[in-house]
Amino acid sequence: MKIDYLCKNYDASEKLKTVIDKKIQKLDKFFEDDTRIKIALKKGNTRSTDDLYTLELTIMLDGTVLRAEVTSDNMYNNIDLAIPKLEKQIIRHHKKLESKSKKLRAKDFSIPGDIVEEEVTEEKALVKSKCYTLIPMSIDDAIEELELVGHNFYVFLNKSTNSINVLYVRNDGNYGLIETVV
Repeated sequence: MKIDYLCKNYDASEKLKTVIDKKIQKLDKFFEDDTRIKIALKKGNTRSTDDLYTLELTIMLDGTVLRAEVTSDNMYNNIDLAIPKLEKQIIRHHKKLESKSKKLRAKDFSIPGDIVEEEVTEEKALVKSKCYTLIPMSIDDAIEELELVGHNFYVFLNKSTNSINVLYVRNDGNYGLIETVV
């Protein structure tokens, strides 16, 4: 695997990169040698005295993205938490990944039987459906509505673009906007 590092507000030591490289090698059994993995290392700005460190692992396969994000007070702990998350995603979606990507090693891919049974029992289902009328409003009005309902996202009809938008609260407390294009 080819590893690309991206650091934001954080200076990764060579020792940390060596540890990450060594632990990422566990994923080699699932992918071809030319598969790229992007590792983002961030130091978060928090109001508390403890700094939070975030590690993101992203693997781009042909049209599929595998991603794990972990935040804690220690970057070395993050890698130990992120690798199993990524492995669970691979195991859970291995059939879909095999059909979509040629970079996944299908012949070397073996899953222990007890793990597959465990995942099958945890199927997710749609448990609630909601329908409501979209009212044209500005982004500022949508922010006010979002704060009033207390959710972490709000769907609205943007008055200026006449398209459906999703306003959401980001991890840093700011807002994000998803605009649809038809």
